Amino acid sequence: MQMKPEKDIELHTKVNRETARVAWSELIKHFASGTVIWVADELDLIDVAVRIAHDDKTSVTAWMAAGQVAKVSDEQARRWTETDAVLWASVVSPFILVQQQKGARH
Repeated sequence: MQMKPEKDIELHTKVNRETARVAWSELIKHFASGTVIWVADELDLIDVAVRIAHDDKTSVTAWMAAGQVAKVSDEQARRWTETDAVLWASVVSPFILVQQQKGARH
């Protein structure tokens, strides 16, 4: 029986430990390959990462429909390049999830 994402404390802890601040300039090559995903500030980056890792299509689809999770746009990339932004990042292969303001929450 598969564990529900919200109950997967071990994965949540692992993702939280591996989430870090990263300069946008280090992510540009990943953006070019289409693997950088923006997460809205009102969402918990760690929760989103865990749900993606669990292939929680219901949650991810709802967030995408609400405009809270999406591929990084050209406009976002341009702004982050101009401001030399530092973002919170979490890897859920093959994606890198980024969030501008908030980050890992325990």
